[in-house]
Amino acid sequence: MRRRANRARHAQSRDPRGHWLLLALVLPVMFGALLFEGWTSHEVDAAQHRSDCTTPVPDAVAKGGPVVRMNGGKVQSARMPARTVALTYDGGPDPVWTPRLLALLRRHHAHATFFLRGAQAAQYPDLVRRIKAEGHEIGSNTYTGAVMGAASPLRARLELSLTQKALAGTAGIHTGLLRLPQVTTADTMCGPEWKAAQHAAAEGYTLVAADRWFRKPSQGLVRQFSQTEDAYHETAKLLGNRKVAKFTTVSQGAGLPAPEQKVSAVERWLGTGLIWAKALGHAFVSGMTWVLGIAGGLGVLRLLLLVLFARTHVRRLTRFRPGTPRLREVVAPVTVLVPAYNEEAGIESTIRSLLASTHQQLQIVVIDDGSTDGTADIATWIDDPRVEVIRQPNAGKAAALNTGLAHARYEFVVMVDADTVFEPDAIHRLVQPLAHPAVGAVSGNTKVGNRRRLLGRWQHLEYVFGFNLDRRMFEVLECMPTVPGAIGAFRRDALMGVGGVSEDTLAEDTDLTMALWQAGWRVVYEESAIAWTEVPTSLRQLWRQRYRWCYGTLQAMWKHRRAVVELGPAGRFGRRGLSYLVIFQVILPLLAPIVDVFALYGALFRGPVLSAGVWLGFLGLQLACAGYALRLDGERMRALWAMPFQLFVYRQLMYLVVIQSVVAFLLGTRLRWQRMHRSGTAAQHIGQPVAYQSLASR
Repeated sequence: MRRRANRARHAQSRDPRGHWLLLALVLPVMFGALLFEGWTSHEVDAAQHRSDCTTPVPDAVAKGGPVVRMNGGKVQSARMPARTVALTYDGGPDPVWTPRLLALLRRHHAHATFFLRGAQAAQYPDLVRRIKAEGHEIGSNTYTGAVMGAASPLRARLELSLTQKALAGTAGIHTGLLRLPQVTTADTMCGPEWKAAQHAAAEGYTLVAADRWFRKPSQGLVRQFSQTEDAYHETAKLLGNRKVAKFTTVSQGAGLPAPEQKVSAVERWLGTGLIWAKALGHAFVSGMTWVLGIAGGLGVLRLLLLVLFARTHVRRLTRFRPGTPRLREVVAPVTVLVPAYNEEAGIESTIRSLLASTHQQLQIVVIDDGSTDGTADIATWIDDPRVEVIRQPNAGKAAALNTGLAHARYEFVVMVDADTVFEPDAIHRLVQPLAHPAVGAVSGNTKVGNRRRLLGRWQHLEYVFGFNLDRRMFEVLECMPTVPGAIGAFRRDALMGVGGVSEDTLAEDTDLTMALWQAGWRVVYEESAIAWTEVPTSLRQLWRQRYRWCYGTLQAMWKHRRAVVELGPAGRFGRRGLSYLVIFQVILPLLAPIVDVFALYGALFRGPVLSAGVWLGFLGLQLACAGYALRLDGERMRALWAMPFQLFVYRQLMYLVVIQSVVAFLLGTRLRWQRMHRSGTAAQHIGQPVAYQSLASR
């Protein structure tokens, strides 16, 4: 009954699909917001610097006043009356100096014209409303402060229209005043700037320049400031000038109609949407700067810790091995359990490699879990008294292992996947740490056999650089989360003490290892016990395998979550191992798509050289750590050439697997066991063709 209930729990169920649609919608919207924020904050086209003035402005502009209008192609200009000064402030609003300037003007009962940038107005809407509420005049200084004469026609239109939307959303107005960025006096509106001025005037804008700085205030002038500390002090000095009779706005001084017009409700809503988009983009950039910094710091710290603990592991290799006081070499008989389901392609190679073991006293139990091919027959035809074949209806890998465990005659048990080929001394080396009475399980060193193709090389690097370095660190920290199903050794008493292999999760090896920690046993890593396994040869097969692994690991983590509050070995495992898994195998992969989008944003807007330098630096650190891992495992360095390409495809696939697994886990989706197609190539790389005629071909 319990077995049927557990199998029902993992019955096939349709995977959730809505989250992929959500991700496909969220990421483009997020990148769009980032593009907008990047464009408004960092400007990527050529609208940064003014071109040379090859064509002067018309005489009517050069010799006229600083306030310029056009009517039917005819230029009209105006000046301030005598002893009248129009105070004007470009850029901003600035969160520091704009409030101080407003307070200074209020103390002197003076009004001014603030030429605001739309991007700043959208970021600080309260200041825009305060400027208007205190009776000051608002003009446009374009959206980003781009040089209009150097901007493309599309860019120029956006600079003006977006500013109007920002003002509509913040103060409910449109303005008819415009000051072109980097234009001072009227005669500096030359060359391309004059063409930009003509286009703006054709749209109804009144152009406002400034008088030369040496013009006497008693003659009347338009004074230009930025919203800075210097502007504050210069304004204070000018406000104390007794030769000035009146400080006013541009439109009042020039006798122009009020430039501000109220907008419709629709325009105000559009402006509010712009403000929200700006706020979202700014908040996202600010937040992701911290997230990227923390994630990058954690990634670098992890790499350094992996290398540090790997070196510590090398120095402590004899801690749980024969050779230390009171520990003798393990020569006791060993039971090997080989669960198999439709493994006719590789079962013979697996059994033959076990029979060739230097550890002679073996009981090899092959549990055929309801195979529909010739798996059981091939195992039966191997004529060796050490091999026993047990047939049972299909019940899953965990049930097969429990069946084998019930038939185990010896104290030490080795579990082997049916697609794995063992080195001759692997079993003997694997069981040696069990000489220490505190050790309940030992993880072996799994290597990729079929690594000749690019996908196989990527997995080879992952096994050596990721899994094996992690295992060295986990042993030093006493928090090994998984003894892989491909090669692991156990005490039979320890297995029976935790109730055998649980069928509660799809990652029975991880579940079993965590249960052993909670029972007070230690789990170690024996890197010299080598087995060669077959890895998926297509992205589809890889997805299905890793999806099951990740989903099962999440199940096991949730099942054993109380380990974090326990004492002894269980507590150390919970606080160290589970925390590591949560941070580096769940949280950071979930953030990876957003980090990638932000990295692209950084390359576009924060300098490709800086972004490339950071990426190459991190890649160099990874290559160095991976090279060290390859050296520890006795592998060739030439495999490193595939690592840069791994970051563009393999990494994305792995974090998408994590996203799918987390969503499925949170939604309670049931998964079925998904078996990988086998080709019997586990020993492909090491060049170990079977030196006998295949029984399957007889």
